[in-house]
Amino acid sequence: MITIKNAAQIEKMKAAGKLLGRIRDAVRDAVRPGITTLELDKMAEEMIREAGAIPSFKGYHGFPSTLCTSVDKVVVHGFPNDVPLKEGQLLSIDTGLILNGWQADSAVSVIVGGKGSEIAEKLLRVTEECFYEGLKKAREGNRVGDIGHAVQVHAEKNGFGVIRALCGHGIGREMHEDPDVPNYGEPGRGPRLKRGMTICIEPMISAGHWSVHTLADGWGVVTDDGSICSHHEHTICITDDAPEILTLGGN
Repeated sequence: MITIKNAAQIEKMKAAGKLLGRIRDAVRDAVRPGITTLELDKMAEEMIREAGAIPSFKGYHGFPSTLCTSVDKVVVHGFPNDVPLKEGQLLSIDTGLILNGWQADSAVSVIVGGKGSEIAEKLLRVTEECFYEGLKKAREGNRVGDIGHAVQVHAEKNGFGVIRALCGHGIGREMHEDPDVPNYGEPGRGPRLKRGMTICIEPMISAGHWSVHTLADGWGVVTDDGSICSHHEHTICITDDAPEILTLGGN
């Protein structure tokens, strides 16, 4: 069931989103060669709990960590570990929190050390652009398929693959609510967008083919062809005008 949030509920989601954005950006800025994803995970959990919030990923269906840290060919749900990061690796950081009963969810990808291969740098840029192409279609009266179609068109015209086994989602009291928000599809299809809907748009874009499989740990999802993948996500709210990003961060 798709839930419509009232003004007071959206204000609470804005507070959760702003907090998450600030923490996500701090973790992103801490990425450097030699640091481990376990260190980043500890940093994120401490910041979330010190702010009076709860890490929403930790313990979710048994997931062990505050962050999903996915390196190179890992699309999503990578476990933080004690392996030092190396210059040029592509790292996707996905995290969420609960503040006063309301959820926020966001992901960002970075190149360790700031400079990578030409394809990695292009992939990072195009994945973020895909998010904003989808965001343009997140308007009252449009349909979920309009978002996915916009993401797909931009990714594929740049020679990249759109991961199809995973998608964005509604969000609110629960981390995953209706509707699903795929990153591909046909315009004019799917649930209609209405003011007060809160959703996560999260392009997951591969430098190669879109097919993936799940690792033996039951969580990590990797590209079948070993190509690198990038992930960019924000929690947004549908309004009667332009959509509002709730997880931008800032002071």
